[in-house]
Amino acid sequence: MADSLVIVESPAKAKTIGKYLGSKFIVKASMGHIRDLPKSQIGVEVENNFNPKYITIRGKGSILKELKDASKKVKKVYLAADPDREGEAIAWHLAHYLEINESDSCRVVFNEITKQAVKDAFKTPRPINMDLVNAQQARRILDRLVGYKISPLLWKKVKKGLSAGRVQSVAVKLIIDRENEIDAFTPEEYWSITAQLKHKTSSFEAKFHSLHGVKKELGSEQDVQEVIKAMGSSDFTVAEVKEKERLRNPSPPFITSSLQQEAARKLGFRASKTMSVAQQLYEGVELGKEGTVGLITYMRTDSTRISPIAQEEAKSYIQDKYGAAFAPDEFRVYVKKNSNAQDAHEAVRPTSILRDPESMKEFCSRDQFRLYKLVWERFVASQMSSAVLDTMTVDLNVGEAGFRAVGSKVKFQGFMKIYVEGNDDGSTEEEKFLPPLAVNDVAKADAVDPKQHFTQPPPRYSEARLVRMMEEVGIGRPSTYAPTLETIQKRGYVAMDEKKFIPTELGILVIQMMEEFFPEILDAEFTAHMENDLDHVEDGKEDWVKVLANFYDSFEKRLEFAEEEMKEVEIQDEISDETCEKCGRHLVFKMGRFGKFLACSGFPECRNTKPIVKDIGVTCPKCEEGKIIERRSKKGRYFYGCDHYPGCDYVSWDKPAGKPCPQCSSMLVEKRNKNGTRLQCTQCDFSEEVIEDQEPAEV
Repeated sequence: MADSLVIVESPAKAKTIGKYLGSKFIVKASMGHIRDLPKSQIGVEVENNFNPKYITIRGKGSILKELKDASKKVKKVYLAADPDREGEAIAWHLAHYLEINESDSCRVVFNEITKQAVKDAFKTPRPINMDLVNAQQARRILDRLVGYKISPLLWKKVKKGLSAGRVQSVAVKLIIDRENEIDAFTPEEYWSITAQLKHKTSSFEAKFHSLHGVKKELGSEQDVQEVIKAMGSSDFTVAEVKEKERLRNPSPPFITSSLQQEAARKLGFRASKTMSVAQQLYEGVELGKEGTVGLITYMRTDSTRISPIAQEEAKSYIQDKYGAAFAPDEFRVYVKKNSNAQDAHEAVRPTSILRDPESMKEFCSRDQFRLYKLVWERFVASQMSSAVLDTMTVDLNVGEAGFRAVGSKVKFQGFMKIYVEGNDDGSTEEEKFLPPLAVNDVAKADAVDPKQHFTQPPPRYSEARLVRMMEEVGIGRPSTYAPTLETIQKRGYVAMDEKKFIPTELGILVIQMMEEFFPEILDAEFTAHMENDLDHVEDGKEDWVKVLANFYDSFEKRLEFAEEEMKEVEIQDEISDETCEKCGRHLVFKMGRFGKFLACSGFPECRNTKPIVKDIGVTCPKCEEGKIIERRSKKGRYFYGCDHYPGCDYVSWDKPAGKPCPQCSSMLVEKRNKNGTRLQCTQCDFSEEVIEDQEPAEV
């Protein structure tokens, strides 16, 4: 008969741990938090040291009864929620409900859900860490005060249903600031000259570099003509050859933010999806005879630290699999990139390097396998030797103009044999080989290609870029990135356009009002300072009540001023030319989570809505009468269909190119990936790259 009860958050985690602990333990799930602040009121006694008034979450009654009954039948109750602030708070609430003394050794934590890690954790239970609990309480109360104090003000002055958040508001402001940068951007003209050269039997390219021995930027066609005139002939003479060896080091193992960014780049995952799939891998996957095993360590972390045991295992694996040269003599130690990193947990890594992705493929879903492969490869690469690259720079003279050719080749792959980090612009590194060249060698020009360019504005934020920016300015923490991105979309403050954030009119208006009356809430530095204060509470260096009081003193004065001075604003809907087919009133433009749509101006009496469609100028290949229009699915993904639907059911996820295949005359569609765009025939194997004249923007 069982003599101990173990409570975790989820059934999946309960199932995995239950198999490890055996029949003497009952393992049950609380299904997350059991208590929270009430939704119907602020739930915080500000005058009584910010005392929170917790209530049982609706729907948790039966779960709590089951846990209470089970706790009465055992000698000991262990609380094994996740090893972070949220997990500690869940354990504390459970202890309160089950009448467990928080100073008793009832708390069990583990960074990975493997048999050995779980058994070791149960050998050393500890009391509930009230510093962690208070840090979580302080964050929850802080966000409640901001949200429940400012939101009613916005309802009164602007529109019902609006809300304001602390970290969310700063994230929206970052998006608006970037949009303002784009609007204010003035493109500048510049030119390049590329020479296609041939030396003996080898071809290579060189780019214009200098004129009369001085480096020169080409700002106009006149500059280009000056260079062409100065070149004189088509013979390029090698003036200097530089060769050197360069080391390239691997990227560190994943932390939460880098995992979300790389999963977005390489897998196309939203931040919320990355965390959901990572949670599944952490909680456990059924591995046949081996049973249920957690495949990765805890995924909410800002530390790149790796345990010596895991490093030793990785070194042995790398030496056996790839050879001694691929394992460095000493273990790699990665310096914290962010001074605010807490270093509470290890980096995200596989629980065992011996479970390589291919051996796990049959046990994982497609998404689980792809994310696990990413984590596994990144970790293995992070423990490998540096790559060695041979670089070659060749300066050539033609008349009074100087050109430069740069080439590189991998001399020793090192970590690059396994993994290379992605880029936000989707580009990939390619080897550029140069032929053996020596001073005074002559190369002939097959072609000299001048090209006009224009500088590009900074790019809009993708989820990956926004997470990186939030991390850089110090707002949010590993557990908050994904929920923040979800929240700002649900509230209609931003929308997604081609996987990039754009601010809505509502978002811009709310941030303008917040900026006028609550500037400190939108100040990234102020918000980052608050995050540091919460970290100090977690470390036991600050009193959580004092942190809240310091914030609330000035915040309360701001509220009083805003109540008096904030003017009422009426948001006018933009009227379209279309009328409602149900009631005849005009349709108006509305902004939803996935961008603009049309809705009846007679709402709520008439609830008719319709998407905004875009004619892409292509005739339907099926009925040959209708036009192909661009639309969005309910999940926000673009697709293309005939405007004669339902009479014609042509539909495609890929954008029709509007020109026939040169081989079979069928329709060509655009296929996009991280390397760019290509045209692909829908019937035969014809394919061609689309050359896009666009310089990658600076980030």
